[in-house]
Formats: sequence, structure tokens, C-alpha cells
Amino acid sequence: MSTDTPLPRTAVPLGITDPVEKARAELKAALAAIEEKSNVPKRVSLASERGVETARRFARRSPIAAAAAAVGAAAVVGAAVWGLVRLYTR
Repeated sequence: MSTDTPLPRTAVPLGITDPVEKARAELKAALAAIEEKSNVPKRVSLASERGVETARRFARRSPIAAAAAAVGAAAVVGAAVWGLVRLYTR
């Protein structure tokens, strides 16, 4: 089977006629899917990279709004930390 696009690790190739080979391919694909689903650090890393890229595009498109959003986020984080410390010291 010759294709131009590579087959993902979580896919079972078509055209396998031997039941043992097909079962092995299905097991391999299932294990790869479980590994990808349970690899939380990798998923968090990919999500943060997407978020950073989105933030950079937003900052390039409208820098004043991005600065205002950064100041607002800093104020929210500061207020949350202040509130937690105040609750803890009471």
C-alpha cells in the first residue's frame, strides 16, 4: 500500500488480511491512542504553545488591547493572591 500521506500512529492500516497481523496492528494503534491521551504533560505543552501563538497574533493585531489585557490579568492575579494571603493570615 503506497500513499503520499503518512499514517498516524493511532490508525490501523487498511488491507491487512491476516487476522493475527490485524489484531497486532489494532492493539498497537489502541496502545498508541492511550499513550497520546494519557500523556498530560505533552498535551499541556501543546495547549500552552497554541495559547502563546494566539496571544502573539492578538498582540500583533492590536497592541493596545493586548497591553490592557496583560494589565487586567496582572491585576486579577494580584487581587487573588492578596485575597488568599489575607484569608490565610486571619
